[in-house]
Amino acid sequence: MKWLLIGIGGIVALVALMALVGALIPRDHRATSRVTLRQNADSVWKVVRDLGGTPVWWPEVKESERLPDRDGHEVWRQKVSGFEMPLVIVASDPPHRLVTKIDSPPGSAFGGTWTYELLPDLGGTTIIVTEAGWIGNPIFRFLSRFVFGYYSTLDGYLKHLGKRFGEEVSPV
Repeated sequence: MKWLLIGIGGIVALVALMALVGALIPRDHRATSRVTLRQNADSVWKVVRDLGGTPVWWPEVKESERLPDRDGHEVWRQKVSGFEMPLVIVASDPPHRLVTKIDSPPGSAFGGTWTYELLPDLGGTTIIVTEAGWIGNPIFRFLSRFVFGYYSTLDGYLKHLGKRFGEEVSPV
């Protein structure tokens, strides 16, 4: 029984330490990753802009469903890594720029935007994805900063986008 209490006390202390450190990490973060593909901007745009087709090439997205527009903006519901995320298309300037925003209701654990920029680059296209996000829960902030990293989802997206075109890419 003594060892059980010590174990439980250790777990509680670890969670408390994670919460304390997480509370010291800023709520907002910004991360940018980029790759260059040997594809023209129109080809890359068609894949990036087709949110309904994302589950076909990016395994993190299990479902992507178009919902009714809201206030003149496209709305999508995606299931990503166990979370349901309603996305709103904030801006779309084909084939150069797309901005999506997680439509976070009050009390959400996280939220933010992804901005996709497509730039011509010597017969190909450089795609830059910037996440301007926030994480409300200090424990999730700790995990995101020290365990998962701010770049893991961005880099995963870009690697799978490269594979979608038959290219091996290394995000920077």
